[in-house]
Amino acid sequence: MARIPVTTEPSPVTPVAVARRPVPRRRRERRDPAATREALLQSGAELFALGGFDGVSTDDLARHSGVNKAMISYHFGGKLGLYRAILAHTFEPIRERVVALRSSGQPAPDALREFIAAFGEVASQRHPAFPSMLVRELLTPGSPAVSEILPYLVDVVGTVRHIVDRGIRGGQFREVDPLMTHLSMVGALAFFFATGPARARILASMPASVKVKAPDADAFVRHMQDLMTLGLAKRPGRS
Repeated sequence: MARIPVTTEPSPVTPVAVARRPVPRRRRERRDPAATREALLQSGAELFALGGFDGVSTDDLARHSGVNKAMISYHFGGKLGLYRAILAHTFEPIRERVVALRSSGQPAPDALREFIAAFGEVASQRHPAFPSMLVRELLTPGSPAVSEILPYLVDVVGTVRHIVDRGIRGGQFREVDPLMTHLSMVGALAFFFATGPARARILASMPASVKVKAPDADAFVRHMQDLMTLGLAKRPGRS
């Protein structure tokens, strides 16, 4: 498996801090619609991951993106439209990769390892804001994200069920609950990637006598691959 580099994440702040924090304007061609749209998607993902939908204003989005506020309405129809576009832009890549595992023909343990690798790649390379957005919005009552990401979650959970059922039928996995398997696996992965900044601060503040080495993304992905595949493996005398 290719090494997954750690992506530096911004420090989490409260919604109020998001609104008040000064951010540098980014230089770009004002007449380049594609660049403007991409800037809004990228900046929006960063800010929504920190403050949630209600904690970020259109002024914050425009300032952080370095574009005119009217561009949010022009390209996305407003803040909610931008939010929906970010969710699709963020969650679609992992759905595409994991759903493809259903027809990959791989043995179930290999498919499960690939699922974990796909999550790690998206979270550390392609969309670092993805785990924080997932955790934050699922914990926010009334969040507009829940209904938006439900189709993605259904496909991801369905893929895990398919892999687990295939492993049980093939005698590679013991009898386990697919949903609990999904929650154990995705919950641990999302928590690891979403709490990177807090973990770094905690480890840095530990006294020298108890300091531990912070695991990088690649090491954690390998750990989860071994933990899940070996933990689900069917062994003689074990049901």
